[in-house]
Amino acid sequence: MNAMNLPRRQFLHLAAGAAALPVMSRAAGAQAYPSRPVRWIVGFAAGGGNDITARLMGQWLTERLGQPFIIENRPGAGTNIAAEVVVNAPPDGYTLFFANVANAVNATLYEKLNFDFIRDITPVAGIMRVPNILAVSPSVPAKTVPELIAYAKANPGRVNMASAGIGTTGHLAGELFQMMAGVNVVHVPYRGNAPALSDLLGGQVEFMFASAPSTIEYVKTGKLRALAVTTTKRSEALADVPTVAEFLPGFEASSWYGIGAPKNTPAEIVEKLNREVNAGLADAAMKARLVGLGGIAIAGSPADFGKLIADETEKWGKVVRAANIKAE
Repeated sequence: MNAMNLPRRQFLHLAAGAAALPVMSRAAGAQAYPSRPVRWIVGFAAGGGNDITARLMGQWLTERLGQPFIIENRPGAGTNIAAEVVVNAPPDGYTLFFANVANAVNATLYEKLNFDFIRDITPVAGIMRVPNILAVSPSVPAKTVPELIAYAKANPGRVNMASAGIGTTGHLAGELFQMMAGVNVVHVPYRGNAPALSDLLGGQVEFMFASAPSTIEYVKTGKLRALAVTTTKRSEALADVPTVAEFLPGFEASSWYGIGAPKNTPAEIVEKLNREVNAGLADAAMKARLVGLGGIAIAGSPADFGKLIADETEKWGKVVRAANIKAE
């Protein structure tokens, strides 16, 4: 009988002790954060620019915060599948989203989404802005942007342009390029940068606007030829490669990466993550890695990142409507 009573007495004693504890404040919760592994959902396959950047920053956050930041790749529907996972996750900081330009595009590209990105995702921190690289297969004779335009004009409807998928920056950069250069090429969408690059390397497609992080090594080793970058300024990592705007004034189509969280995530957790990301962007070794990927750090507050998302949503909405692009 005593043996039966002891656990009960222990239980009552523990319960009374727990009730006497003050309710943990939200600030204390943020101090304790993270107390277990954090899932960071990336809406693209492994090996592309988004994935490479997420793993680099994830490693930094793991080291700084003492809990693993686990990258989870959930490709499909132009990042909407991944975004929906995060939108519906508890707002406790343990499920984060790898936000990128696709989310700004999708607001217009998809007629019906089960979420509103600007309303349902809390901006946490920008990581970097990267050019896309206008890369051609070595089998293509064009060595410059004007030569590629001439080649496309000489072969209307016969030159294939790969992209990481319908509505991705690479696709939109290509649509903008066709409009501004007056060419007609065949768009071949893939499920992510990595499979598209694989076919570009194999010569099955002629060119693509590929993310710099996933492409830069192929350019440096001569497996692909870079004709231009899509930012308004030349990339530090590819200083001798011109911008598309040098031949088509006003052309700009860069990607950007950052962190989002479910709406109503406590401000203390958002600020803590923002602080650590900005510390990473200020770290010399991390900075060198990002520059090596062709990136330009976009440090700033959660509100700064929110403004970038809103501005890009407006800009790409105009291109989607003008090119009449429809989601698959």
